[in-house]
Amino acid sequence: MKAAEMKKGQSIKWDGKLYVIIEFEHVKCGKGGAIYQTKLKSITDGLIANARIRSEEYIEEISLDKRKYEYLYSEPTGHILMDMESFDQITLDNDAFGDGKKYLLPNTELLVSSYQGKLISVVLPNTVDLKVVECPPEIKGAAATGQKKTATLETGAIVYVPTFVKPGDVVRVDTRTGDYVTRV
Repeated sequence: MKAAEMKKGQSIKWDGKLYVIIEFEHVKCGKGGAIYQTKLKSITDGLIANARIRSEEYIEEISLDKRKYEYLYSEPTGHILMDMESFDQITLDNDAFGDGKKYLLPNTELLVSSYQGKLISVVLPNTVDLKVVECPPEIKGAAATGQKKTATLETGAIVYVPTFVKPGDVVRVDTRTGDYVTRV
């Protein structure tokens, strides 16, 4: 497709890499032709790249195969997921999840994207509810000052929580940032 036909959220292949278009702006240069100042997010590693694409250039639009999987359990060799439609099981290594593996609980629903049969990315839900297994005792009067303390969750993840949170509480954590959201 021509660069003039691109849209936000579209998946493309540019310079041999896979990207999602975050935003673009049509810019008219003085003597030269028009260009699109484009912000692209890499599908494989999430890095942001800026690209200048001439309006007459052709870019390759790609379609990603997105399927829902359920996380079942982990082994030393990898993590076992089950396709929600066909019930086929696949094994993914730690690299596929990045930091997200510390939020995995059995029966968590994931979105797995692939391109031409090759796994591209695993998307966790935006938030997960996890039980606090260990944290320092509550400090009287500290809630008014907004202090935080570390808490170890049932998956081994460590997050900063308000001082009123105690072992046994269930907290909601944002998987994108690793921040505490609320007590459930």
